[in-house]
Amino acid sequence: GTFDPPHVGHLVTAIDVLEQIDLDVVLMVVANEPWQKVGSRTVTPAAIRLEMVQRAVEGIAGVEASDIEVVRGGPSYTVDTLDELARADPRVELHLILGADAASLLHTWHRPRDVAELCRVVVVDRPGTASALPDGFSGVVLEVPRLEVSSTDLRRRAAAGRSLRFLVADPVVSLIRELGLYREPG
Repeated sequence: GTFDPPHVGHLVTAIDVLEQIDLDVVLMVVANEPWQKVGSRTVTPAAIRLEMVQRAVEGIAGVEASDIEVVRGGPSYTVDTLDELARADPRVELHLILGADAASLLHTWHRPRDVAELCRVVVVDRPGTASALPDGFSGVVLEVPRLEVSSTDLRRRAAAGRSLRFLVADPVVSLIRELGLYREPG
């Protein structure tokens, strides 16, 4: 993910999926260059987004920040990450956790057929909503508490000088303040 910034919705989803399908670990993989966002908006440098995720997950058992895409460099394609993880440990069963909105666009991703072969998709949706797995993908649809928090709104709040408290982990809020992230130029 872009995680610009990471927020409580990301963390709640990670923990809920971890518990519901009994995963060993959930990796919050920080995109180096989120190819779908290039040119649409300014993205905070990957190293800073990685540090925010590291701070956000600190002390949360079973949830880890991953720098795999940042270390690889260049555009971040999920298929490359899945392939690298599968080669590192062929015994591991990979799951790709996505919101229903992102899952509905999987067919537009880079090498979607290969993504389907490399992992099971976990589509997370709000309670009472009937989402489905995209055609050609195996996996599961799970209900998770859906908090109406978005990184876009959080960047706007920060730019306007509004509080991010309780929406973003305190160590992340501190880093945002320390670095002056999301402030309007001028």
